[in-house]
Amino acid sequence: MARVLVLGGAGFIGYHLAARLADEGHALTLVDDFSRGRADAAVAALRERPGVRFVEADLTAPDALAALPREWDQVFMLAAVVGVRNVERDPARVLRTNTLALQHLLDWLPAAGETLFFASTSEVYAGSVALGLAAVPTAEDVPLAIAAAGAPRTAYAISKILGEAAVSHAGRARGLRWVIARYHNVYGPRMGADHVIPELALRAVRREDPFRLYGAGQRRAFCHVTDAVEATVRLMTTEGAWGRVVNVGNDTEETVIEDLATLVLRRADHRPAIERVPAPAGSPARRCPDLGRLRALTGFSPKVPLEAGVGETFDWYRAWWEQQGRGR
Repeated sequence: MARVLVLGGAGFIGYHLAARLADEGHALTLVDDFSRGRADAAVAALRERPGVRFVEADLTAPDALAALPREWDQVFMLAAVVGVRNVERDPARVLRTNTLALQHLLDWLPAAGETLFFASTSEVYAGSVALGLAAVPTAEDVPLAIAAAGAPRTAYAISKILGEAAVSHAGRARGLRWVIARYHNVYGPRMGADHVIPELALRAVRREDPFRLYGAGQRRAFCHVTDAVEATVRLMTTEGAWGRVVNVGNDTEETVIEDLATLVLRRADHRPAIERVPAPAGSPARRCPDLGRLRALTGFSPKVPLEAGVGETFDWYRAWWEQQGRGR
């Protein structure tokens, strides 16, 4: 049984990871301030499980973790402001929150003993791909570039590139074990409404007609959250992954957005007129990870087919919508 600290434990990946670790019998401490994570029935049930402790704290405060013990086997840093709408609405908040939360954690952690997992993102590749410095599928060793530092959408990528540098340099200076995962288009139940699959699902539930489809020809490789959690757990327990940056995603089912919408609309039994509109500014035309390093280190292979995962996710959002009373 490991002593595990999950920062961002009420968030999307954080909750699913915590539920998996609780199933395995680990002693969990979850930290969240609910600025993005949900204080919902799922979190309430998780908090009642044996061996699970929940702490509400603002990680941008220097003393946020002062009351916690400092002896852990695993520390997962998943707390961050994410989502295109959040980034475009207040990029300064994204930079401040993501940077301060990580830096305070690094200042607080002891010099050695635990293994730190830092959640990064495929967004760090966006500038490199746009400038022709990286191919798609994209491997971890390509140069990272910011095409336009003042563009709001780049704030999230900048915060994660800075985070990766902070983790690797702190690890080298202090002997801290770490692994960095660059998540690619992870989806599933309970991820909020500001991402493409839940947004399509909720608009289908509302029977939108005509149905606006942004960037219909763009290509993505979506990874179900249970696969992402499996890869995360494997990376943390694989000694060869320590000190490495590793892509996490699904490279087996790349799809265009129009085909994704077709899966959602079929599940919703909704046949609207499709209104194709341009993708938002700065949205990459294609995104897919090279998972060669992840496979070589851990033997991981994605298991959840896109159609099954989208169906499960749609059903969750339809039920959530009805529970809110909005389906009446």
